[in-house]
Amino acid sequence: MKWWMAGAAIAVLSVSGCASEKLVGRPDLEIVQGGQLPPPALKDLILEQRAYVIGPFDKVEVDVYGVPELSRTVQVDASGTIAIPLVGTLDASGKTTSQLADAIANRLRGKYIRSPQVTVNADTISQTITVDGQVQKPGLYPVTGRMTLIRAVARAEGTTDYANTSYVVVFRRVGGKDMAALYDLRAIRQGIYPDPEVYANDVVSVGESGGRRVFQAAIQGGALLIAPLVAILN
Repeated sequence: MKWWMAGAAIAVLSVSGCASEKLVGRPDLEIVQGGQLPPPALKDLILEQRAYVIGPFDKVEVDVYGVPELSRTVQVDASGTIAIPLVGTLDASGKTTSQLADAIANRLRGKYIRSPQVTVNADTISQTITVDGQVQKPGLYPVTGRMTLIRAVARAEGTTDYANTSYVVVFRRVGGKDMAALYDLRAIRQGIYPDPEVYANDVVSVGESGGRRVFQAAIQGGALLIAPLVAILN
């Protein structure tokens, strides 16, 4: 993803004691005053539409119109296959839902049903955030209800012993622009500033990883970050 790559070449924000903020390097890096990432627009919450490709251990819902006994939810096994009565064993991994529906219909056509109408839906969660870096369980997590940064880290079972909790970066796309905000979990836990909301498609990076690239010199000497730092990446 291009905005991850942009982090490696981004300019650096220097903060030292009470010195004024100084931008070094890339001229299009903009520091946003106010200390908060703006919420994404509605279109920012919707990922670009792509055909979903089924993989091992996915669950798929198969519906054969007019034949309820063949309609069921099945799980793709480790080898990428599913088994359905009258249909038998089929390779599902690597197929889109429409391709799998066609394959099931072809098995049923003529032999059992004259003109089978089959639909397949993948049992997936589209609204997710990514939590990576120095957390116990990096990965994708569903966004249910109001999600905040502290809750997102908790979903990943907390930080590791090696986490730098003053280097927590949230990446977000807002209005076509890639943005990043640097947070200090210590300050949030002390109530110095509010626990910010995170949204679907956000990437939360704890400690190492992308945060060091984007805000490499934002904090010196481990000083407490008493307000978030926000950068526009493009």
